[in-house]
Amino acid sequence: MKLKKIMTGLVALSALAFGMQSQAAWQPDADNPVQLDTAKAIASFKKNDPSLSRFFENAYGYAVYPSVGKGGVVVGGAYGKGMVFEQNQPIGTSTLSQVTIGLQLGGQAYSEIIFFKDKVALDDFKRGNYEMGAQVSAVAATAGASADTSYNGGVAVFTLAKGGLMFEASVGGQKFTFTPYK
Repeated sequence: MKLKKIMTGLVALSALAFGMQSQAAWQPDADNPVQLDTAKAIASFKKNDPSLSRFFENAYGYAVYPSVGKGGVVVGGAYGKGMVFEQNQPIGTSTLSQVTIGLQLGGQAYSEIIFFKDKVALDDFKRGNYEMGAQVSAVAATAGASADTSYNGGVAVFTLAKGGLMFEASVGGQKFTFTPYK
């Protein structure tokens, strides 16, 4: 009887360990610059706003754009490449592009993360040609900023300034593409 209890305990412990291992955090490929940049961007977001951890833990998926370049003089634009994750595992790549019009001058670089609340929101994004209108506002990732942030239409967007200076009073939206890994 004792042996049976010990064996049952070992099986349960093994199942728990296997389950934890299958949910292990993604590790970037050291030879892949995009993956390394993505890992650095995630670390920077978590460092600047530790309360973002709840989004990483609870979101069904997310898209990370380590470096988005933005500039404009009356008409502006932005562009960045990133990785898309489903349940903390990479599933593909994505591009972000933006065109804005209005009073603007300068240039800047920033990182952006879009969290998808559930499978439906991520699936909408993965269909390609996803657009986010001006009504979806990004939250600057600073200490505690995400504590009161919630999803809007199934997404939550955070940005982290990297450098540059831009004066802007413009209107525009972001457009995204998705390419799954084969």
